[in-house]
This record gives sequence, C-alpha cells and structure tokens, in this order.
Amino acid sequence: MHRAGLVVVNLTLLFLALIAGGMFYCSYNRMVTLQENVNTAFADLQVQYQRRADLIPNLVEIVKGYAKHEREVLTAVTEARAKAGQIRIGGNVTPQQIQQFIQSQNQLSAALSRLMLVVERYPELKADQRFAES
Repeated sequence: MHRAGLVVVNLTLLFLALIAGGMFYCSYNRMVTLQENVNTAFADLQVQYQRRADLIPNLVEIVKGYAKHEREVLTAVTEARAKAGQIRIGGNVTPQQIQQFIQSQNQLSAALSRLMLVVERYPELKADQRFAES
C-alpha cells in the first residue's frame, strides 16, 4: 500500500504540475496579447502625434501669411491716413490742391475698404501682438 500511495501522490503532483503549466501557458499567452495591444496603441498614438507635428509648419505658414496680409492692410491705411492728414487747404485754393486732396481721400477710402473687407471676412483672425513681435 505504501507503493500505491506514492503512485497516487506522484499522479496528483503530475496533475497539479500539468494544471499549473496550463495556467502559466494561458497566462503567458494573455500577457503577450496584452503587450501587443499596448504596443499597437502606443504606435497609433505616435502616428497621431507625428501627424500633428507634421501639420505645425503648415499652420505657421498660414499664420505668417495672414499676419503679412494684415500688416500690409494696416500699413496702407496708416500711410493713406498720414498722407491725407498732410494736405491742408488754405485761403487761396488752387485746382491742384483740390485734386491732391481728393486723391489722398480716395486712397484713404480704398485702404479703409480693404481693411473693412478683412474685418468682415475674418473677424476672429487677428495677428496676436506677441506673434508680431517675434
């Protein structure tokens, strides 16, 4: 009987070893699957970050272009205003003075209409002061 008890104990140990091995194998496969899921998710995240990083130069160029356009319009308005403010019509008015005055006022009106067009089309787009300084 002693020998039969050893056989039962050995079979029990073998059975437990097989169960433990099966559990380890299943757990290992699950861990590998989970690790692959993590790697895939991280790769997807890197792709999204890279796509965003690739778009930044385009966005910077758009902002620079708009800032340049805004600067040109404001410069034109400022110059036209200064030119219109320089012309004074005094006591003896000549046709040349009137013509210069009308021309300067027309230039100011044209510059202001460009400014109004920009404001109407893009009311929320204005170059930030910090961007203009950099």
